[in-house]
Amino acid sequence: MADKKANKNKIAIYPGSFDPLTNGHIDIIERALEIFDQVIIAVLHNPSKKSLFTMDERVTMIKQSFNGKNSVQVDSFGGLLVDYAKIKNAVAIIRGMRAISDFESEFQMALMNRKLNKEVQSVFLMTGFRWIFTSSSIIKEAAQFGGDISDMVPEAVHIKMLEKYPPPKKIEA
Repeated sequence: MADKKANKNKIAIYPGSFDPLTNGHIDIIERALEIFDQVIIAVLHNPSKKSLFTMDERVTMIKQSFNGKNSVQVDSFGGLLVDYAKIKNAVAIIRGMRAISDFESEFQMALMNRKLNKEVQSVFLMTGFRWIFTSSSIIKEAAQFGGDISDMVPEAVHIKMLEKYPPPKKIEA
């Protein structure tokens, strides 16, 4: 007897603030696409967080970074993630982990999501070693002080970062 779920498009949600999207995020998304048919990058609206980029800017940068890749959708949401996942018919929530320090809070969130909706699984993917040190906040800090972040973010993000943090003027001796 054929499994009804076998013919179903397996959708995963990758939630986050993505302020901004980094190559570490891209790494997680590309590896999630090896497991799932479609990944929805869900940009979280969190009014308690002060963001560098507006919601529209973040969504636009992410869309540009995946330039028409059909297996990647970009959306925004507010409210409970498990409710959003249900609306989108997602079977999983993708979470990227860089270090042991990420585990405790991610584990707590996964348990709460499981309690709220047993139909949606949490899938943890370790960030590729190349990106283990990167985070949106550390990239913003480096850019703010003139650091070259061009190899840590997609080109669309780098262009917008330069608008927010123009390179410092060179001081001639």
